[in-house]
Amino acid sequence: MAGGVVVNAAGGKTYPGRMTAFVFFTCLVASSGGLIFGYDIGISGGVTSMDSFLLEFFPSVYAKAQAKKDANQYCKFDSQLLTLFTSSLYLAALVTSFVAARVTRVSGRKWSMFCGGITFLAGSALNGAATTVLMLILGRILLGIGVGFANQSVPLYLSEMAPAKLRGMLNIGFQLMTTIGILAANLINYATVGITGGWGWRIGLGLAGVPAAVITLGALALPDTPNSLIARGYNDDARAVLVKIRGTDDVHDEYNDMVAASEEAKAVSDPWRNILEPKYRPQLTIAVLIPFFQQLTGINVIMFYAPVLFLTIGFAGDASLMSAVITGLVNMFATVVSIVSVDRLGRRALFLQGGTQMFISQIVVGTLIGLQFGVAGVGVMSRSYATLLVLFICLYVAGFAWSWGPLGWLVPSEVFSLEIRSAGQSIAVCVNMTLTFIIGQSFLTMLCHLKFGLFYFFAAWMLVMTTFIALFLPETKGVAIEEMQQVWSRHWFWGKYVAGSDHGGSNRRTIV
Repeated sequence: MAGGVVVNAAGGKTYPGRMTAFVFFTCLVASSGGLIFGYDIGISGGVTSMDSFLLEFFPSVYAKAQAKKDANQYCKFDSQLLTLFTSSLYLAALVTSFVAARVTRVSGRKWSMFCGGITFLAGSALNGAATTVLMLILGRILLGIGVGFANQSVPLYLSEMAPAKLRGMLNIGFQLMTTIGILAANLINYATVGITGGWGWRIGLGLAGVPAAVITLGALALPDTPNSLIARGYNDDARAVLVKIRGTDDVHDEYNDMVAASEEAKAVSDPWRNILEPKYRPQLTIAVLIPFFQQLTGINVIMFYAPVLFLTIGFAGDASLMSAVITGLVNMFATVVSIVSVDRLGRRALFLQGGTQMFISQIVVGTLIGLQFGVAGVGVMSRSYATLLVLFICLYVAGFAWSWGPLGWLVPSEVFSLEIRSAGQSIAVCVNMTLTFIIGQSFLTMLCHLKFGLFYFFAAWMLVMTTFIALFLPETKGVAIEEMQQVWSRHWFWGKYVAGSDHGGSNRRTIV
């Protein structure tokens, strides 16, 4: 031990620091960026299940939804134009993630969050006032730009501000805010569906401006992270922020390691090229596969289209919205479980337990729907079946909420060295949004053609991704971000890619 630095169980440095009121405030405000992401996920599914919304913008879908009970239940809402309303946001977020990476690196994390809030605010206003499908989709594109900026910058901000031993808990604040946004949207959908005149959907879409205003104004009040300030030459400001967020003047070693990391980062002229080097292959693989797998859990089938899904499998209109509220509540409270356990149990334990629970739940949900509707998709779901179905969907949502939901954002944001961190996060966001777009655009068609087998499809992916975690993801809890490379060098598989290379400079990697 020297200068307050100790060696942790993972073999990396642990710097002095504690939970201060200031770091809690900054992380709370920054994590509100998750509100805009979650609110959109929750609001779109409820709005697209409202008769008044369908009648005004998608009359052919409305006619199909009113079909007799002996019609094919799996195909009632199959419309590419309807799914484009939902998924266009994620296509815009995908494209934006590359621009956001440069803004995040050059201008800082806080200004990237500010850009996200402003564009999301504009999109919510356009959607709330929409009179044509074109206005709806243009509004969604603006919302997508906002999500692209927020999802790029917020996880990085949280990981860089938090002390290593509390990084998991504080970073998952982003996912907690996402679940609060989903729940708020579900409650608003339920409250507005019965408004006389059929304009309740305008309230839901327009109120997206509230979380947008929170992150926009919040970003103005936040300091930037010490890492970002050092990278842009504001070393004195960085030290002052570091002292404030750690609650101690003993920040010499951590500050010096940040400076060393920044100097190495400045020597990298093209982080997009460097990230392809063999020594970064473990992190690149994680940045691609973790968000890839996160979407193939099938969670957005539930969160995007929960009301539509419940309508499709036989719930009445109000009952479908209430079921979505129930899953939203489960999602939020289960995320709290992850917050209190991620820095104690570790990332791997939550991934493995949650993955197993989700696999079992998907199998049961698919079986229940198959037994009730068969291949033909004809019939009405009984109350007992419906209750059992909601129970296992809730178990599935809970498993996701304390594993793949928060950890899908936490792990990619904490594994990269500073010189490639913005590029790595951009790749993670890009992959996430690409799969989100594909799943969002194709789900209703897949449900129509694969029927109850769709849930077996996602269950098979759960088996693949849980196996991947067991074999290839090392434990990263409690490891300082600037010391993360040592985790990979000791891994049974990834060690051969990083062994013998200078990956972070002797100043940062010397254990004292």
